[in-house]
Amino acid sequence: MPSIHRIAFLFPGQGSQAVGMGRAFYESSAAAKRVFDEANDALGIDLRRVMFEGPEADLALTATTQPAVLTASVAAAAACAERGMKPALAAGHSLGEYSALVVAGTLSLADAVRVVRRRGEFMQAAVPVGTGAMAAVMGVGLGVVEQVCADAAKGEVVDIANVNSEQQIVIAGHKTAVERAVALAKDRGGRKSVLLPVSAPFHCALMSPAAERLAAELAKITVSDPRIPVVRNVDAGLTRTAADVVPFLLRQVASPVRWTACVQRLASEGATAFVEVGPGRVLTGLAKRIAEGVPAVSVEDPAGLDKALAALAAA
Repeated sequence: MPSIHRIAFLFPGQGSQAVGMGRAFYESSAAAKRVFDEANDALGIDLRRVMFEGPEADLALTATTQPAVLTASVAAAAACAERGMKPALAAGHSLGEYSALVVAGTLSLADAVRVVRRRGEFMQAAVPVGTGAMAAVMGVGLGVVEQVCADAAKGEVVDIANVNSEQQIVIAGHKTAVERAVALAKDRGGRKSVLLPVSAPFHCALMSPAAERLAAELAKITVSDPRIPVVRNVDAGLTRTAADVVPFLLRQVASPVRWTACVQRLASEGATAFVEVGPGRVLTGLAKRIAEGVPAVSVEDPAGLDKALAALAAA
């Protein structure tokens, strides 16, 4: 791997899962296989089988999705390391922040998969199914969306959940309030807004009970200083010490993911290439829009790793 690049790894969140993810790395990389085996042992369930074979409905359950995406991402990072590609910095989108912390050496894989399985259960249980919703609002800026949320609330919750790019902002809250906000955004110049196929309204005030329950789980685990800086979702600050890890992971549950600011922070810290590690390519596309001119590639399978290594060597 050429040393000319200061690589930032980007780790995807929930929604990037797909049946079959990680299987090619499991079959071709000894380091990746160890990650899958360790995750299976830690959870005491056959996570691998659900990831590789489905059915999709089982993989889509939040308590399964979260450890599955984390495992696939950490396994992909292990395969990258085998080939000499290692990050100088990292960030992860929502759940992906846990993947980043594992790869940075802050959390053990076994602790992380157990915690995110519980996190998924707590987030699902925080709001009765059908009463919450999330929607992506496109074509209007953050200030407009904040005002739309304030005007649409009418005593219910509708908050900014993700700032994915200047023109793609996700909102979350009570389903009726989210629907009112979607209608208002259209009236105020929004290009289009789409309700997202999620099982709960993540990263809004309705998730506060999940954060309280997660605190007890995080209190049980050992946290180490990261080997590389990890940019946080909550404030785009740098986590450099163990003391920063748990407080910000707890705040993250009911706070917006400030992804635009995270990518900008990575660039300002000297990242000269972004590598999305794990299932999907959503973060690669966002990085190209947020930090124009910085190469961004995705690694979700061995072929993607070959292409990424070639692209970075040529860049």
